[in-house]
Amino acid sequence: MTATTSDTTPLSTAPYPREDARNIARAFLPRHVLGNRYDYYYTLTKLRTDPLYPGVLQALRPTTAPVLDLGCGLGLLAHALRADGQALPFTGVDIDAAKIRRGREVAARAGLADVQLDVLDLGVGLPAHQGSVAILDVLQYLSPERQRELLDNVIAMLVPGARLVIRSGLADDSSRSRTTRITDRLANFAGWMQERAKSYPTADGLRGQLEGAGLQTTLRPLYGDTPFNNWLITGIRT
Repeated sequence: MTATTSDTTPLSTAPYPREDARNIARAFLPRHVLGNRYDYYYTLTKLRTDPLYPGVLQALRPTTAPVLDLGCGLGLLAHALRADGQALPFTGVDIDAAKIRRGREVAARAGLADVQLDVLDLGVGLPAHQGSVAILDVLQYLSPERQRELLDNVIAMLVPGARLVIRSGLADDSSRSRTTRITDRLANFAGWMQERAKSYPTADGLRGQLEGAGLQTTLRPLYGDTPFNNWLITGIRT
């Protein structure tokens, strides 16, 4: 579980090329021609427009530690990992039982090995885990106190060589930050996100907590061509 590449490597900030995105999203097509294609079009659009997964995959490549994905949604990260040739044992948890149910069905149909998806409210507790942790677009749905508590708990899960990989909108005075807040409100209003954003972390706050826990920490912008203030924060347990 030792790092084999440096985090000084330029971060991939481009979304998937069209054909690569289609290859991953195709797993979310319904079994029947007349079935609901919402998840397929959602995942295809996400992969084609958001640099999230290429950036996260790059951050996880240097480690073989099992990964826990907090707020996994449909489990798309598991599909992206397998398409990237990463065989890390994967556990994903999310509060949305309907997404977990659909995600399990798709993962089973796609034959993804070592993938487990479970329903879990992060406000209640965390599963037992030792390895890497991914927290992607989740922190803003927690209060500042709960954010710090969650990060303390997941930092304790990291084994040597494992990584804490966070993608989050950050609070600052930029127009990107304002756009992020408005879009998250709309996602909640439309029903895609069950929770409403409560508080966006700051760069200084995240860096201080991770470095204070002894993690080698980097913060890099991961918004690509999107209008959002999304950053990739990586903490490495050396």
